[in-house]
Amino acid sequence: MTVESFTVTGMTCQHCVNAVSEEVAKVAGVSKVDVDLAAGTVTVESESPVDRAAVAAAVDEAGYELVK
Repeated sequence: MTVESFTVTGMTCQHCVNAVSEEVAKVAGVSKVDVDLAAGTVTVESESPVDRAAVAAAVDEAGYELVK
């Protein structure tokens, strides 16, 4: 099991949390997504390391930005 955290900018409400959670959950290999609105982080659990570009694309699709 791999756990990785990413910083996301632009999230301001529960709708943001839901949108990011939904999109990141679609990334291949992701088994769990936890979004911390106050901290601006997304924690992803997966069986093996996830592709950062895929997570960034998912966050972008939700309308937010993964910090480099």
